[in-house]
Amino acid sequence: MSDRVPNSGLEAQGIATGAELFWNLTTAPLVEHAVRRGEGLLAKDGPLVVRTGKHTGRSAQDKFTVKDELTENVIWWNNGNKPMDPNAFERLYDDFLLALGEKDRLYIADLYGGSQPEHRVRVRIVNELAWHNLFIRTLLVRPEADELPGFEPEYLIIDLPSFRADPERHGCRSETVVAVNFSKKVILIGGTAYAGEMKKSVFGLLNFILPPRGIMPMHCSANIGPKGDTAIFFGLSGTGKTTLSADPNRTLIGDDEHGWSDTAVFNFEGGCYAKMIRLSAESEPEIYATTKRFGTVLENVVIDLETRELDLDNATFAENSRGAYPIDFIPNSSEANMGPLPKNVVMLTADAFGVLPPIAKLTPDQAMYHFLSGYTAKVAGTEIGVTEPQATFSTCFGAPFMPRHPSIYGNLLKERIAKGGVDCWLVNTGWTGGKYGVGKRMPIKATRALLNAALDGSLRNAKFRKDPNFGFEVPLEVPGCADLLNPRSTWANPAEYDAMAAKLVDLFVENFAQFADEVDEGVRQAAPRTAQQQAQASASQATAA
Repeated sequence: MSDRVPNSGLEAQGIATGAELFWNLTTAPLVEHAVRRGEGLLAKDGPLVVRTGKHTGRSAQDKFTVKDELTENVIWWNNGNKPMDPNAFERLYDDFLLALGEKDRLYIADLYGGSQPEHRVRVRIVNELAWHNLFIRTLLVRPEADELPGFEPEYLIIDLPSFRADPERHGCRSETVVAVNFSKKVILIGGTAYAGEMKKSVFGLLNFILPPRGIMPMHCSANIGPKGDTAIFFGLSGTGKTTLSADPNRTLIGDDEHGWSDTAVFNFEGGCYAKMIRLSAESEPEIYATTKRFGTVLENVVIDLETRELDLDNATFAENSRGAYPIDFIPNSSEANMGPLPKNVVMLTADAFGVLPPIAKLTPDQAMYHFLSGYTAKVAGTEIGVTEPQATFSTCFGAPFMPRHPSIYGNLLKERIAKGGVDCWLVNTGWTGGKYGVGKRMPIKATRALLNAALDGSLRNAKFRKDPNFGFEVPLEVPGCADLLNPRSTWANPAEYDAMAAKLVDLFVENFAQFADEVDEGVRQAAPRTAQQQAQASASQATAA
């Protein structure tokens, strides 16, 4: 193992511990450690099945960024980026170092965030759990063995689920804490066994350091067509970002996080992190196959303790059950983890109001508007009396991971779209024929057919109409999908559609008010308007004239 131990050890980063150190272990040894230590179980067909405890997702309210000279004027200080006093962080850091000193063993992985060599960041992750080390090694980009001895980390992540923060001493909210110090280049994660915190911490790091270099960081999936045409898929959880990018006819670059440089679209990661709940071989065969592979890590998936059979339909432990697997488990994935500059940008939304068309073409200004809006809609929950869909706006389709103001990312996207002559599409994977509970979910076959028409260029030759509420162009006819293209006509009562559309327009406008002063007039004019609002605006212009 000596050839996998770097010359620059933990002492170079001020960490002193008597723990037995396991450096850069590969998959099989890490699985052995995890099983031997009781951290997880091997399922019948080979994956490691683990539990994350009470935290089955990110602890967004427990994430803090140190507010200092470097960050004070560049971080977007909103609910997603909460400030931490530098002195409080120092106390937290000291206590993390004390905790490390008390461990009997630690697992360390030296990894890259980013596949394009000139734009990647070197990260060292220190874990107390073997399966956490396996998870992050699976998700990030793995250096070649001959790169490890000379690996010099730029950033340090310490992940200790057993650590309990003290809100009064550490300036945080609870016993769980995710603390980011960009000046010190340290990220501390404590009090949660949800491994996704590590993955998203690296993503947030790249979202901070890349924009000043002119590189667009993106919460998106990406793939490449037979003609070398790259497509980018933005979308929040549940919109189909992972599913639609895993296309047997296109080469997968990655399913979640990418950068758009002057020369390539490159994956930030070396693995995928997909939802497992109710996964089926019929609808998602490539992803389903990973649940039968050694090297896959399954979080909160129900397993029969005697037969070791999986029950992917069982949400006993979490609705957010997930699987982490190397990207090459998808048969047609890119060996380079990169692709050419994009020809198409697709923004996915699951509109539970049943208002948006299944596909629409966007201008660059409209693309920036919808990118900053980051709209999707959640279906009504199980609470008594909750019957309406709920709009969700997550700017840049990933607000929790964006340290800088959204306009920074929006302007980068608009510039790159205009410079590359990129076609932009809004695709609704949500409801048609009525809102959730009345209409039906958009058929996946129709969505794929529309996407294929957009990506292969045939949709460019279609005739379009202008949507009366949102102003974007909607095709009049696509083979096999004509009955879905005008959402108003799919409703039993068109007047009810108009009322729901007006409601959604108001929600968009209300949400975008926070960005109005940060964008140019073209983007402001890309805002949706109801027919009544348009008539009023025309009347005002006529009066002024």
